[in-house]
Amino acid sequence: MIDVHMFTVGPVQENCFVVRASPQATSAVVIDPGDEAERLLRALKDLNIETVEAILLTHTHFDHVGAVAELARATGAPVYVPALEKHILANINEYMRIPGFGPFESYDAEQTVEGGEELELAGMTFDVRFTPGHSPGHVTYAVRDHDALLSGDVLFQGSVGRTDLPGGDFQVLLESIQALIDEFPGDTAVYPGHMGTTTLARERATNPFLQELNSR
Repeated sequence: MIDVHMFTVGPVQENCFVVRASPQATSAVVIDPGDEAERLLRALKDLNIETVEAILLTHTHFDHVGAVAELARATGAPVYVPALEKHILANINEYMRIPGFGPFESYDAEQTVEGGEELELAGMTFDVRFTPGHSPGHVTYAVRDHDALLSGDVLFQGSVGRTDLPGGDFQVLLESIQALIDEFPGDTAVYPGHMGTTTLARERATNPFLQELNSR
């Protein structure tokens, strides 16, 4: 069973995840380091992680990328970003002008993903799924053979990602969620970008935002 550690960081309480193949593994992958780089680096040391093989981004909203540059610099890990949003990460302050937040450090990601890729990282296989709706290029990372989804801001415990930001579309978001429900077992664990962990079955049964899916 994979070893997943969640760190809730920053002013909007974003979830960053450190994922490794087992509790004894010394290599790992970091997903969506949104803030508090020093805290995340201390956590990696405390977990005896010697190598971060990649930093995976589900999307490029500021709360998910605020610590990317510092973490990449400190670990030497390549950054994977949705192809449609690579330019945002590279010019983050031009796109994220929200009073009270920032400035943020931009980063020119080494790798891009679009959906359909298979990433062999830290002894695990991550299948990339294109899941737009919250943002234009949003992706979800599925850990193969472990029934786990790193869902970013697609699906939350009792909620879904907001769609009132540029490029958001509620119907597209529902289609992305439906695709995940159709492909993965109901007991698949969902590790979301905000709030607590959940499962696909639980959200389909109880999430009020998914009633439209239940009626199809």
